[in-house]
Amino acid sequence: MLERLGNPQRSLPPVIHVAGTNGKGSTIAYLRAILEAAGHRAHVYTSPHLVRFNERIRLAGDLIDDATLAAVLEECEAVNGGEPITLFEITTAAAFLVFSRVPADVLLLEVGLGGRFDTTNVVERPLATVITPVSIDHVGFLGDTIEKIAFEKAGIIKPGVPLIVGPQDPRALQVIADRAAELAAPMTVFGRDYTVRREGDDLVVEAGGEAEVLPLPSLPGDHQIDNAAVAVAVARLVTGSLSNSTVDRATGLRTVAWPARMQQLTRGPLVEMLPDGWSLWLDGGHNADAGRAVSAQVAAWRRERPEEPVHLIVGMLNTKAADDYLRPFAGLPESVSTVTIPGETASLSAEAVAAMAGTAGLAAAARESVAEALAGIVAGGGERGRVLIAGSLYLAGRVLAENG
Repeated sequence: MLERLGNPQRSLPPVIHVAGTNGKGSTIAYLRAILEAAGHRAHVYTSPHLVRFNERIRLAGDLIDDATLAAVLEECEAVNGGEPITLFEITTAAAFLVFSRVPADVLLLEVGLGGRFDTTNVVERPLATVITPVSIDHVGFLGDTIEKIAFEKAGIIKPGVPLIVGPQDPRALQVIADRAAELAAPMTVFGRDYTVRREGDDLVVEAGGEAEVLPLPSLPGDHQIDNAAVAVAVARLVTGSLSNSTVDRATGLRTVAWPARMQQLTRGPLVEMLPDGWSLWLDGGHNADAGRAVSAQVAAWRRERPEEPVHLIVGMLNTKAADDYLRPFAGLPESVSTVTIPGETASLSAEAVAAMAGTAGLAAAARESVAEALAGIVAGGGERGRVLIAGSLYLAGRVLAENG
């Protein structure tokens, strides 16, 4: 199909190709903020979208508009001629086509699933490849061990192309390192070639004996410190072709925006359901590692403000192990409510998630909707509290839409 379109994947701006199980989107968000702070025009391709399909394609800084999106999809549909094709395949072809036509300095390209056989992996020589933390997910497609999944992610590594590796399970790192060695791809590894630590309100990224002092990222959570460090390592690596300074990197970390990643909702009908002194948060993480990261933030909230109980509202897809996601939360939330993701045929039922929560050591109550869950939490009283809606990007998208 790409050949029929004139091989637009060969006419793209320099590509930074990002694979991994967790942190891909956040790392790309940091990179975009850093490179735009340096004055560069960035195309971005990510998935899934939360509210509008247009979120998947960003052209030189702006989301693709409806007319352009419709036109390029129609062009791809005509070329495809009715042959079998997946949604992600035709979307990626359309994205490459429009990316090849609109000038930009860089394309931040997120892998959809895995890496080796992913639709995005037709880019023959990217500027750099990145592999964020690898963990167990999508076992039906990628394999049931960390080594098998890492092998699939390592499929984006290209001969001689620099590779930046985020925090990894040692088993995954060995697989990635072996593949990089086979392809003579220079590898920069978290914990070996660059490190990160928090010092008060500063983020210190150290590489090559030099320490760069930056502000803490605006996205909350200790896991975002690691994601920010990966993005800083990438930004420093590509300074030869995409110049950026410490000031640009600091600006990027301060101004980054990435919805549904421990995002506080500050207005809208769902927020208005809560009494003064309460806050509403949203996160789309959905696997075991995400559960550990998000629960660590909940634990930090409990330590910092023990007088503010945390209430959890969870909905998940039937392709995810809800009990593995929820297990790290045991003993942390004041209450757990479960919901079916509205309009999503692949959603687990609220009752099924509640049962899995029980297996994970959490007493949970099934609710008809997020609004009903909020109403029940508020009825329980309390002057202050936090409510966290979590478990799925698809649930996050419905919540953002419902909340305006």
